[in-house]
Amino acid sequence: MSKLFTPITLTSPRGGLVLPNRIVVAPMCQYSAVDGEATDWHLMHWGNLLNSGAAMFTIEATAVLPEGRITPSCLGLWDARTQAALADHLHRARKLAPHTAVCIQLAHAGRKASSALPWNGGQLLTSSNGGWQTMGPSALPQLPGEVPPLEMDAAALNGVRDAFVAAARRADAMGIDAIEIHGAHGYLIHEFLSPIANQRSDQYGGSFENRIRYPLEVFAAVRSAFDGVLGLRISASDWVEGAWDCDQSAEFAKRLKALGCDFIHVSSGGVSPQQKIALGAGYQVPFARQIREAAAMTTFAVGLITEPHQAEAILQAGDADVIAMARAFLYQPRWGWQAAAALGGEVKANPVYWRSLPREAQSVFGKVAIGSR
Repeated sequence: MSKLFTPITLTSPRGGLVLPNRIVVAPMCQYSAVDGEATDWHLMHWGNLLNSGAAMFTIEATAVLPEGRITPSCLGLWDARTQAALADHLHRARKLAPHTAVCIQLAHAGRKASSALPWNGGQLLTSSNGGWQTMGPSALPQLPGEVPPLEMDAAALNGVRDAFVAAARRADAMGIDAIEIHGAHGYLIHEFLSPIANQRSDQYGGSFENRIRYPLEVFAAVRSAFDGVLGLRISASDWVEGAWDCDQSAEFAKRLKALGCDFIHVSSGGVSPQQKIALGAGYQVPFARQIREAAAMTTFAVGLITEPHQAEAILQAGDADVIAMARAFLYQPRWGWQAAAALGGEVKANPVYWRSLPREAQSVFGKVAIGSR
């Protein structure tokens, strides 16, 4: 029997969230919000991927403060206005699809905020071009020549922590099933973990114990405010010698588990232009395996996983518990259906789409599709 199409329960203080399969749509920035508000692009995008066959869909990196956005067009959840827009579009999208669990990734971009859209170069914006002053653990820019971020003082540290908590409460109020804190890809939480971005001389910098202190404080604060499924996405390696690596990530994961972390989503890179990533099919899976073995926590593998049998092999080998995919779903929004047909699984889908599959593959819906007259 296919392991990809066996259920898994994500446990939390609130109780278990049962996923009917082990496919998750990973968060993907859409850069299509207006002043942080979700738009009709999100309605289309979310409705499409809620019909993908995945057991859980993750809303893109959603800023907990305006200055925490990657770009001026990033989604936000920092006040009643952004909450209302997100809740309205999500409610309408969910009505167009079978029941699918929804996770939201809460984020602060730190020194990588105030950037241009990727298709406009993605570089740091000046104030005259709609940019703003960024912040980070230290006054060190992401790229040479950039305006450095402000080093966060006690008030900024407390303010960002409290903003994560407030956003988590807003997500809970709108019926979102799970929350993922973004601790990867060179954004604020990752910046504290990595000695590349964090060169503080106080209790939040220097040693491993000090560098993990603020990320753990943020996680603990969100955990105290939200009793649903709560996880964290991590960059397991900076891909720079002598920087943040998988051994440190594994130890950090143990500390997260002790604070009540329900899953860890294992990615890598993003904090330094000096990174040398060994790209290849499933290139981050070994990181997921090491962290899973060390922390004994539900682990998501992600990164150049594109084929159903490849995903199945990762699970069968015990490298991860869940397969998360992003770009593959952008290219093929019904990837879950294809995987079910290839591996003998079943998915739920809007009956409007049942007849789209050839008759020999229609068992993925658990019934014979309706033909046309």
